Amino acid sequence: MLTVCAMGALLLTQAGCAGAAPRLELGGYTDDSGAITVLHGGDSADPYFAMQALLLAHENGMDISAPAEKFANWLVPRQKPDGTFDRFCRGADKKWVSCKTADADDSLLAIWMKLLETMPAKLAGNPVWSKSHQASKVALENLYQPSRGIYMVSPVVLHGLFMDNLEVWSLKVHLKQPQQRAASDKLARAIHDTFWDPVNKRFLVSTQLEQRSQKPAFYPDHVAQIFPLLFDFPLVPGNARQYYRDWMAVHRGEWLIQGEADYPWGLLAVLAMRQNDKATAACWLRQSTPLRHSSRWAVSDEASYQILVSRGVTAAARDANCK
Repeated sequence: MLTVCAMGALLLTQAGCAGAAPRLELGGYTDDSGAITVLHGGDSADPYFAMQALLLAHENGMDISAPAEKFANWLVPRQKPDGTFDRFCRGADKKWVSCKTADADDSLLAIWMKLLETMPAKLAGNPVWSKSHQASKVALENLYQPSRGIYMVSPVVLHGLFMDNLEVWSLKVHLKQPQQRAASDKLARAIHDTFWDPVNKRFLVSTQLEQRSQKPAFYPDHVAQIFPLLFDFPLVPGNARQYYRDWMAVHRGEWLIQGEADYPWGLLAVLAMRQNDKATAACWLRQSTPLRHSSRWAVSDEASYQILVSRGVTAAARDANCK
């Protein structure tokens, strides 16, 4: 017979026994090796999406220790000599092989270091992890562009991306020493000065000049505007709460139907919950839960779903206004 504690561990809606954090459960997204796939039962493993899901869960009070440690042990021997990482595919023999380069080295290196730093005792006691962390730090600093004060995408893609640089800043902002904090503040100012468009009063997504003349799309353009709030980036116009409300007033309906043709962007539902906008988070559950574990449901959406459920958010009623 299951004890009360064992039964509680099976339920996402319970935080476990003795006040323990709810555990992120990635059954179907991870295998015995520790790899984490983008899709449920998929054969593609993009470290960026895996780490985005793990960090999102960690930063919203979930226990990620089991999948995070296994994933780190899986990924660390696959780090390339220059410190960067690839994306991976699983063949018919079930072995993982590098099959694509990363979309962006700067953000990936930053969140890899950030993930390792969520396990400080293991990082300090594991020479392989420590070596990887140092190699990643060197590789990231090699992408720094002094003329702008921001980070480039990769050694061969020499422009900067707004959302990538926010992820780099999110790594640096937690550093404690005064000199490190000064560097973090300097990066924040450089990000704002590089990407803020004072004429159109919005953030540019890239330093590429051609981006300015393209018609804005939900991704990357509209997502980029709200992305700073995911990291509590301080340099947004006015009050952060009003900034959030203004974005939702314009883009809420468009976001909530993204799952009809694309991924449903669950991390924005987590942001809604953090902004105490539970009605919008509930609407996301109503609209998007039918997609769960489908080809339009990424591992980051699964983490978002579990975060909301663990916080007691339930799907909106059928007659609720979700437009």
